[in-house]
Amino acid sequence: MFKRSILNKLGAWKRQSDRKPLVLRGARQVGKTTAVEMFSGEFDNYIYLNLERGEDRSIFREDMTVHEIFNAILIIKNIQLREGSTLLFIDEIQNSPVAVMMLRYFHEEKKDIHVIAAGSLLEIMLDENRISFPTGRVQFLHLYPLSFEEFLDVKGERKLLDAYYTVPVEGIIHQKLLALFHEYTLIGGMPEIVRKYLEGTTVTGLKSTYEALMISYINDTEKYARNQTMRHVLRHCLESLPYEAGNRIKFHGFGKSQYGSREVGESMRLLEKAMLIHLIYPTTNTEPPAVPDIRKSPRLQFLDTGLLNYFAGLQQHVVKAEDLHSFYRGIIAEHVVRQEFIALDMETDRKPVFWVREKKQSNSEVDVLVPFRESLIPVEIKAGKAGTLRSLHQFIDAAPHQFAVRLWSGEVRVDPLVTSDTKRFRLLSLPYYLVGMLDSYIAKYYN
Repeated sequence: MFKRSILNKLGAWKRQSDRKPLVLRGARQVGKTTAVEMFSGEFDNYIYLNLERGEDRSIFREDMTVHEIFNAILIIKNIQLREGSTLLFIDEIQNSPVAVMMLRYFHEEKKDIHVIAAGSLLEIMLDENRISFPTGRVQFLHLYPLSFEEFLDVKGERKLLDAYYTVPVEGIIHQKLLALFHEYTLIGGMPEIVRKYLEGTTVTGLKSTYEALMISYINDTEKYARNQTMRHVLRHCLESLPYEAGNRIKFHGFGKSQYGSREVGESMRLLEKAMLIHLIYPTTNTEPPAVPDIRKSPRLQFLDTGLLNYFAGLQQHVVKAEDLHSFYRGIIAEHVVRQEFIALDMETDRKPVFWVREKKQSNSEVDVLVPFRESLIPVEIKAGKAGTLRSLHQFIDAAPHQFAVRLWSGEVRVDPLVTSDTKRFRLLSLPYYLVGMLDSYIAKYYN
């Protein structure tokens, strides 16, 4: 059982005086149940329900009050409560609209009970049943595959983790952290994969686990297809994801298919609700807010870079590469960095945005925009020299500030530069592995 960063968030939730039932969201197999089971050690009583089981699901009836339902849980589960705090965990809650509705009454009438609900295919089932969460009476947290910070922790790299938290990181340990980040990029952050790898399974020996994960995702999502045609489209989209991830995509003809925009779009939205993908849209803004433009082509982000490496046949390239940006058009470096950005925000489902300027003569893109104070900080993921960052220079020329970030394989450095339009700015270069500490570095070097 891995210690996950979300445990700190769960502890903060427990201590809130105005605490509401908590809904934990995330794709299947990212460790939601395990995280709650670890957190349950902070309580005097722990009650677990899995609403995929008919017996547990049958407890929730519309003709019963929340007090009657809670008493029924104690009787059916044969639980004698000890004095003290109680955690009720309702897993796979999407299987019972009544259980979802009851979260409101736990908030209003049973505030002494700490309630956490989880469901991997929550949004899909909620849409299908045309029900919604009781607005304003629940809180949300999101769990994703392990971040690099969590990977260091589960590997037992305590001293390196302390160095990782030190701003700026010492150059003497740069190569060690970079090598571990390559290892993390290769394996990915799916808990079962990481566990088996750390127990000694070779990368090639993980084949059956990677395959089983993908099969489970295909089987899960196909259940919610409206008809046989949509099942075919869904399967095609899932099987094409590793080859299209990291690219800007069009729905029409996705994955070299004959499927139309409507069919693929419906399937992609279902996969996004299952949290297997993120559709990341660009913005044209150089000042806050960074409003995504959904009329433009999105960039496709897969759930986990390790899964992407395996299914796209890229593991050998990751192992051999000295720089993650030196192969596969830099897509793997950009994909794992975006995965780190996504994992940082557990309170919302906001996704990182990128910047575009699209003109007939030339197009420009900046990989990620980071809000900081009253600015949008451009972040490029590159291996090249500072002078080759043409799109970043164009963003800086249009922005009302003079600061930018490059993520690369080199050490921490700050360079004074001048754009082609003679605007002076400062470029902070950080190694890829410091994405999780980016805010701290920007705060240190921005002025």
